[in-house]
Amino acid sequence: MALLRERPAARPGVPPAASRRHGLALAALGVAVAWSVHRLLPGVPMLTAAVVLGVVAAHLPRMRPVARGAARPGLSYAAKRLMRVGIVLLGLKLSLDDVRGLGWAAVAMVLGVVTATLLGTWWLGRRLGLPGDQPLLIATGYAICGASAIGAVGEARDSDERDTAVSVALVTLCGTLAIGVLPLLQGLLGLGDAEFGRWVGASVHDVGQVVATAQTAGGEALGEAVLVKLMRVALLAPLVAAVALSVRRRRARTGSGGAGRARIPLVPLFVVGFLAAVAVRSTGLLPSAVLDAAHTAQELLLAAALFGLGSAVHLPSLARTGARVAAVGLSAWLVVVGASYAGVVLLAG
Repeated sequence: MALLRERPAARPGVPPAASRRHGLALAALGVAVAWSVHRLLPGVPMLTAAVVLGVVAAHLPRMRPVARGAARPGLSYAAKRLMRVGIVLLGLKLSLDDVRGLGWAAVAMVLGVVTATLLGTWWLGRRLGLPGDQPLLIATGYAICGASAIGAVGEARDSDERDTAVSVALVTLCGTLAIGVLPLLQGLLGLGDAEFGRWVGASVHDVGQVVATAQTAGGEALGEAVLVKLMRVALLAPLVAAVALSVRRRRARTGSGGAGRARIPLVPLFVVGFLAAVAVRSTGLLPSAVLDAAHTAQELLLAAALFGLGSAVHLPSLARTGARVAAVGLSAWLVVVGASYAGVVLLAG
């Protein structure tokens, strides 16, 4: 059964901008509430709060008709278009000096963890019969950078919004659990602060969740976690390019890319923007004030996008099909946590 009711048809004579206004206003309200939650509870990342609030808004009796009716075009616009801009700005967090500073052994560890998580989760999702693009989207979220990666790959594949929403909800839930669980395991596993930070950076999904988890062990752990996490973020561009290429080849092989269908670019424009942002950051010319402003804008845009995605989740339908999704999510979490722990131990040895 569909996880999302069909969108209402656009009303004749209503300009697209006007039809999006209600949804964008609702997304802005959701971002404001998510920001307030983060300010009151710093351990709750704003992006996590935004997804949860989107799900809640879509199920409250008074809000549900709005979120699934008049506001739907604007919420879908936020989930797609604002997500792209946020991903471009995400590139300003990463410089080539950061990657070189990790060392080749750490880079190899990150590549191994990402590959094992991506292929293992994708295979398991297909084996358990998850519908549509859910196996790939869930695998991408666990392996790379959570909801941002899901949004980017979903754009490249033109995935159904319901598949994207379910994948974001699952990855966000497991990433949130990591904030509480991983710090409890540091002592039991005998990890020093730097090792714990690398483990968190290699295994937790969204950047905000990485920060919330690693900061429990102090500044050294936080620094290592962010560096390793940004290395995973850097792999977003080649992954999206590979996905776009596979879609183009499939359409060419099956003849499904007719004249009325948009051609999938080899490298989507927002990925080019992401790489350009990395290059600009690598020059060292941007002042800290500009980087801080870009970080704030990126957080707000991604929060609006994730609120829109969260509002597309239909919990009653998800509950009826959730056993397989939950099994994939739990298994993927164990894979990424176990593989990253093994990599950190090898590095320390």
